[in-house]
Amino acid sequence: MSAPTPTTTPITQDVLTFPRKLPETDRLNLVGLTRAALRDALVAAGTPERQSKMRTDQLWQWIYQKGVREFDAMTNLAKPFRALLADHFTIELPQVVRREVSSDGTRKYLVRIAGGHEVETVYIPEEDRGTLCISSQVGCTLTCSFCHTGTQRLVRNLTPGEIVGQIMLARDDLGEWPAPGRNPKDETRLLSNIVLMGMGEPLYNFDAVRDAMKIAMDPEGISLSRRRITLSTSGVVPEIARTAEEIGCLLAVSFHATTDEVRDQLVPINKKWNIATLLDALRSYPKLSNSERITFEYVMLHGVNDSDDDARRLVRLIEGIPAKINLIPFNEWPGAPYRRSSNNRIRAFADIIYKAGYASPIRTPRGEDIMAACGQLKSESERSRNARRAPPAE
Repeated sequence: MSAPTPTTTPITQDVLTFPRKLPETDRLNLVGLTRAALRDALVAAGTPERQSKMRTDQLWQWIYQKGVREFDAMTNLAKPFRALLADHFTIELPQVVRREVSSDGTRKYLVRIAGGHEVETVYIPEEDRGTLCISSQVGCTLTCSFCHTGTQRLVRNLTPGEIVGQIMLARDDLGEWPAPGRNPKDETRLLSNIVLMGMGEPLYNFDAVRDAMKIAMDPEGISLSRRRITLSTSGVVPEIARTAEEIGCLLAVSFHATTDEVRDQLVPINKKWNIATLLDALRSYPKLSNSERITFEYVMLHGVNDSDDDARRLVRLIEGIPAKINLIPFNEWPGAPYRRSSNNRIRAFADIIYKAGYASPIRTPRGEDIMAACGQLKSESERSRNARRAPPAE
């Protein structure tokens, strides 16, 4: 008897070996998986090894380049393979439970993640860019006294999918995914920059932040340049060098004071890694150069850190570090223990820094009519829920 003729439809033959359909609750969300993890998941579901790289590349482009969420819409995949994907996987983003748009165009999203927890994401449009401020933790451990998020206890770290999912949901809202048939590189970028300056300390959730930013920077997906991503830390010194080596993005530091005494109060992590220790780490930052300066963030608090002496001391402290200083008028929130410095005081402070040779832009307050100070929208949401749960007053 002659040998059987080889099949001409290998994908159909491969499908026969796929495991059974999984319950919806057991299906793996593909958003947030690294390329290697996505490939491993496909192989575990039955994708032949020889096809796994090609399938990973195809899925990657559909999810992160085109923003497609339904497997049936992935038209260059065979129907049996699409069925396999739908049986084993999902493509899910965090849920937007509230969206506020400011009179200045700022958009703030209250986002619900697994477990019913909420975080905030803010989109800030400017003339030459659109910046998305994303969160890395639910709450925060740092208790910075001027920061509203510091009043909220840490619940948990966000997953890579919950971090990159904030970028994707903002692109949904902005209508920024490329139109069918269009080259993504031809599209206008409304979301051109990312800052990890939302809720939480990114360097206390390093691995998840790193994986999410690798996805954001991947040229076959969202494709943001590493120089358009800025990670802001309050000063987790041991992780600073890793940021350059494993992520490669720009670095910002929540500095806010020029003496340890004041910084201990404003940014309590200073008690663990003081100003001198932090500055030593910044001077040896592997990406440090005139073209990739470190940004020092400095919130202006009336009578606390805004004197001429503070400005001169700041200049002396950062001597030799390629840097710019972002001066941030305090975004006041109900019950805040501080007041915003006057415009004249901020301008005088900026002038001293500028004359010393450092860029000292004054950030324009944005989204004040929609509670854009980090953590405000989440706190209001919690107050509303607690009020609904409370028994009526007798």
